[in-house]
Amino acid sequence: MPTNAVREKIRAFIVRQFPRARVRGFMDTDGLLESGVLDSLGVLELVAYLENGFEISIAAEQLVMENFQTVERIAAFVEGQLETHGLSRPSHASDER
Repeated sequence: MPTNAVREKIRAFIVRQFPRARVRGFMDTDGLLESGVLDSLGVLELVAYLENGFEISIAAEQLVMENFQTVERIAAFVEGQLETHGLSRPSHASDER
């Protein structure tokens, strides 16, 4: 899946799930925690979505700021996980979450 498609799917989830994302607006390079779009519980919800939506596993040691700071970094992390596990497409079953 191309970077833009992964990025757009992640962005759509954040906008749909977190009201501050809609109210404040954000760019793909904006810090999600720093801007208040996500809090620690939001990160956990995002991780659950990524695992289900992209059929990847995220280990505790991968839950670091570098991987979840911006939409751009999240998309790069997901793509790395997909490549590592030989996956190329997310599951569409959780798109309607």
